Amino acid sequence: MKVAAAQFAPTGDISDNLAVIDEMTAEAVASGAQLVIFPEESMTPSGEVASLRETADQHWPGFLGGVKAIASKHGVAVIAGGYEGSGTALPYNTIVAVDAHGEQLAGYRKMHLYDAFDYQESREIMRGENAPCVVRIGEFNVGLVNCYDLRFPEFSRLLVEMGADLLSVSAAWVKGPLKEDHWTTLLRGRAIENTCWVVASSSSAADCIGMSTAIDPLGVVRSALGGERRGLLVVDADRERMDDARTRLPVLRNRRIIIGPR
Repeated sequence: MKVAAAQFAPTGDISDNLAVIDEMTAEAVASGAQLVIFPEESMTPSGEVASLRETADQHWPGFLGGVKAIASKHGVAVIAGGYEGSGTALPYNTIVAVDAHGEQLAGYRKMHLYDAFDYQESREIMRGENAPCVVRIGEFNVGLVNCYDLRFPEFSRLLVEMGADLLSVSAAWVKGPLKEDHWTTLLRGRAIENTCWVVASSSSAADCIGMSTAIDPLGVVRSALGGERRGLLVVDADRERMDDARTRLPVLRNRRIIIGPR
């Protein structure tokens, strides 16, 4: 299955962001992609709006509808992130997965909030309490990962226990000392320890690193972007590579601490 990671710099103009998502989805489909992954905050960055609560309450339904329409229009599955109203003062940071017919497969509300490196995401975001999400797209079970989730190996392992063989990472990975190195190391680590595909799309907004990346189940970087404001990578994620990795490196069978029945 060909999977695309679309990297762009969202703004406070939600309509404009949807137009970019539409254009980049068309580009991905022209390259043969069956799944297009967009960054966290594809709807709008939190710092670009006066009230995140009002923005979520007013615009999440329209953004979600726009993503569904784009997926249906182009006949491709789409994963993208935005802010969803929670009925409280704090919205959810939500990743939505939509199939090629425009039907919502899942909405994953970010569980691990970025309270680190002198930032407090929990001051403006409601922590998601729903279960981690795995959806079926084409021949793959796709686990949804939202940015800071990447730093918790048990989270990705649970997705693999739930059947995921490809991790979709949507991020707005903030710039800072060692942050680029952490990003690449963590992405490769999650791929290697779980012998699964990892395809990551990160925002290229002014305070973010970009560096969207696709990694195979043995940790080989198959494609990567830099800090381009707008860029697209497409990788052919094949099950044969994963099956070969899990035969040669059977870490999932060899481990002795088991999360659940296998």
